[in-house]
Amino acid sequence: MFKFDLKKAVLYTSVGVGCIAVLFAATVAPLGKILPGGHIGASEGAGNAGTEQTENEAVETAAEVNWGLSFRQAGQPPVGNATPEYLAKYNAYYIAGSNGKEDDSKSAKPVYLTFDAGYENGYTAEILDILKEKKVPAAFFLVGNYIEENPELVKRMEAEGHIVGNHTMHHPDMSAIADEEAFKSEIKELEDTYREAVGKEIPKFYRPPQGKYSEANLQQASRLGYTTLFWSLAYVDWLENDQPDETESINLLNKRIHPGAIVLLHSTSKTNSRILGQLIDGWKAQGYEFRSVSELGTGKV
Repeated sequence: MFKFDLKKAVLYTSVGVGCIAVLFAATVAPLGKILPGGHIGASEGAGNAGTEQTENEAVETAAEVNWGLSFRQAGQPPVGNATPEYLAKYNAYYIAGSNGKEDDSKSAKPVYLTFDAGYENGYTAEILDILKEKKVPAAFFLVGNYIEENPELVKRMEAEGHIVGNHTMHHPDMSAIADEEAFKSEIKELEDTYREAVGKEIPKFYRPPQGKYSEANLQQASRLGYTTLFWSLAYVDWLENDQPDETESINLLNKRIHPGAIVLLHSTSKTNSRILGQLIDGWKAQGYEFRSVSELGTGKV
């Protein structure tokens, strides 16, 4: 295997699977718009490249899809481009308490905090400190090079009660992988890497890189015993040289928080490391209860 690693562009080539995974430039969209590539707009009133979608237009099935969200009303759950009922067939979620498998008996306003990380940017230890201080569980979806290069941070995540999830070994477009053995290889290689670093089996939670997936992928992940987790709240936080304003970020996230939210943040974000404590305190004050994704799906631990 040849590996060329830059912070925001990771090039891997291997037998049968090649990928260039790039954290792409963001396009922002107003409420009610869905962006391609699985990410949503960070501000309103700007140009967009999405398509409008009503409550009744959420797709029941999918072939090859980029995960997307349509925010219709502040404080209310967004509409995904696949319905909770469709995702439930494959043990997949984008919002908790919405697919008939998990009710909200413990809390009327649960929230699930998750982070994606393709590389270490110097903020994860601070994020872990805040989570420990606030007694908040989280999930970290990691790729192979992150685990290889930061084993102590990964061990700390596990030791402090967080879930480390499978974000694949090489961060390819998984929707382009039709062969089940190739799909399995991406998942299993990451499992092996985690086991070598931590000495334990990785919890079986999977997040498709860039939110790109196919119906076959959902089936494949489920057959491997994984719960697939998309998200119902995210914003454009991954551009290292164009970090969002802290106040604007808090305002946007507060506007879009909703019961059952599966929140996606990037641990590479300086802004996130600065606002996380305030965000947690604010959501708790609104009655939200932070819960672990470990209670969801067949990936329960």
